[in-house]
Amino acid sequence: MLKEFQEFISRGNVMDLAVGVIIGAAFGKIVESLVNDIIMPIIGAIFGGLDFNNYFLPLSSAVNATSLAEAKRQGAVFAYGSFITVALNFIILAFIIFLMVKAVNDLRRRLEREKPIAPAAAPPADVALLTEIRDLLARK
Repeated sequence: MLKEFQEFISRGNVMDLAVGVIIGAAFGKIVESLVNDIIMPIIGAIFGGLDFNNYFLPLSSAVNATSLAEAKRQGAVFAYGSFITVALNFIILAFIIFLMVKAVNDLRRRLEREKPIAPAAAPPADVALLTEIRDLLARK
């Protein structure tokens, strides 16, 4: 079983997937910081200077806090501001991945166009001989 596991892990696809997951997690943190620290403050300033993460509706009469963290401690809340932030985070991440895939596909197409076309292989000797005979008969 250990040998079978070693064979499974040593396949290229598994290692590529592991690298992709690690890079994806790191990239996700970068996008999360971009959204939370750069984009959402600008959007918040445009819409009245409030932080979207603190937009919520209390679902309990016991909740009277002004910040989401405090409101969650007091009771149930509908945190739609956090959802907006996460949705925007997803849209930005999906768009960046789309741009990366598009760039790779364009590069592949460009490399395919630049690839030299291989000359046609010479026909086998018997086909060449038959073609020569056909051409001689056609001239007579």
